[in-house]
Amino acid sequence: MKKRDFLKLSSAATAGLALGGATPPTAYAQSTAGTLRVAMTAADIPLTTGQPNQGAEGVRFMGITVYDGLTRWDLSKSDVAAKIVPDLAESWSISETDKRVWTFKLRQGVRFHDGSAFNADAVVWNFDKLLTKTAPQFDATQAAQGGLYTGGIASWRKIDDNTVEITTKVVDAVLPYSLASVFMSSPAQFEKVGRDWNKFAEHPSGTGPWKLESFKPRERADLVRNADYWDKARVPKCERLILFPIPDANTRVAALLSGRVDWVEAPPPDAIARLKQQKMQIVTNLYPHVWPYMLSFEEGSPFRDIRVRKAANMAIDRQGLVTLLGGLAAPARGMVNPGHPWFGNPATDLSYNPAAAKKLLAEAGFSEKNLVKVKFIISPSGSGQMQPLPMNEFIKENMRSVGIDVEFDVLDWEALRNRRRLGAAAPENRDRHGINNSWAYWDPDIGLIGPGSTFMKASGFNWGNYSNPKAEELAKAAKETFDPQEQDKLLARLHEVLVDDAAWIWAVHDLNPRALGPNVQGFVQAQSWLQDLTPVTVS
Repeated sequence: MKKRDFLKLSSAATAGLALGGATPPTAYAQSTAGTLRVAMTAADIPLTTGQPNQGAEGVRFMGITVYDGLTRWDLSKSDVAAKIVPDLAESWSISETDKRVWTFKLRQGVRFHDGSAFNADAVVWNFDKLLTKTAPQFDATQAAQGGLYTGGIASWRKIDDNTVEITTKVVDAVLPYSLASVFMSSPAQFEKVGRDWNKFAEHPSGTGPWKLESFKPRERADLVRNADYWDKARVPKCERLILFPIPDANTRVAALLSGRVDWVEAPPPDAIARLKQQKMQIVTNLYPHVWPYMLSFEEGSPFRDIRVRKAANMAIDRQGLVTLLGGLAAPARGMVNPGHPWFGNPATDLSYNPAAAKKLLAEAGFSEKNLVKVKFIISPSGSGQMQPLPMNEFIKENMRSVGIDVEFDVLDWEALRNRRRLGAAAPENRDRHGINNSWAYWDPDIGLIGPGSTFMKASGFNWGNYSNPKAEELAKAAKETFDPQEQDKLLARLHEVLVDDAAWIWAVHDLNPRALGPNVQGFVQAQSWLQDLTPVTVS
């Protein structure tokens, strides 16, 4: 898609703002001091039972708001990458005799929203909720969401009321990263609602800084401040938080300009000037995120040929894509951004080079009369997907110009995520050669170890079943290295292998734009997919 075509498509909707032609599907109250109203990109309210769906956006708005994990991300700073810090676990240690065994000391005095105590029994109960299929509280829906983070856990047990032990399947130096996304639901509340997760969803209970008061699917969720939150420094400044699922970017902008919301996720690039003109705040920051295509290495996939993989990467005019996005992105040169400790020094330059791409495809036996034909799974919106339809159309034209004919299978964001978890070998994904799933590299497992290895297949991070002996060796070594500096070196070497092997197609890094009303104060945009809403005020 040429930029002028994209501008026609999106400015037509934006032009309707002044005429009221792009209004939200639900009527909202006007701005109220002490109430923060957020327009999400998701099409529905994320799962409320503890392990939210809707990707990182679900975790951002229904995970770390209502719930806590044993660890959490420190989202208080904008000038450094977010780091893991203690949360419901005050500290942890690793056994000297068996590096798979971790001991977590729990924070005392914490209570769930229903008033019941958080303790070691609750932790064991929550791991059973996700991992023990015979447990009364096992929930397959939550297990599917939490499987990204619990796949490496072998066992767990109570030592005493304030201590739990977790044993991993292999030596796992990055376990604390994963545990930040394993959230603690209240066992007492589950019993109170008759051991029914559907009823729990309507009256959830976590230990987080917000309490979920009510929600209507696909319409809104109302959260209220937890004044008794155990971390007094993070008791929310706002009294209320209202979440609206609005997947259409221009409708989100209309809601902000009309005063119906205070906060918009992922505003479209061509609306930025208008938003600034109306005194809205545009907030951006670097964060560990890339917009890629995961590739299939299954039998019959053209991407089994490294020449095709490299050509597909070299076909993308990334600077043109950045321009299309109004400068709200940066060209990707691999999974992680240059300057990141894990970038390393790849020998292969996959930058825009259509002549080299055509040459590689010719060497692989393709031509104008014999195009490479591929089908990619994409979504029209979703967490971290930026502006997926115009971006995909732009890249489709890029690839067609070098001899790659792309067809799209367009699915709802959550349906796409389900297809990703199934893997390229699943019958549902037959004849699909790639999947456009925005990706984080906030921790080593998600960012590089999982995508680059087969031993972590259960994690769902390696959609296409990519396999490279050197990558496998480095991934295992990084997984077992507890020294952060040594681990960084191994991850940098792993990244070099993945780039030189063109394991995925990498397009751009997102700058994570948000548009806030002029009355919103106190927000610190962390270098993370997750953000802390507790310091935010609305005047």
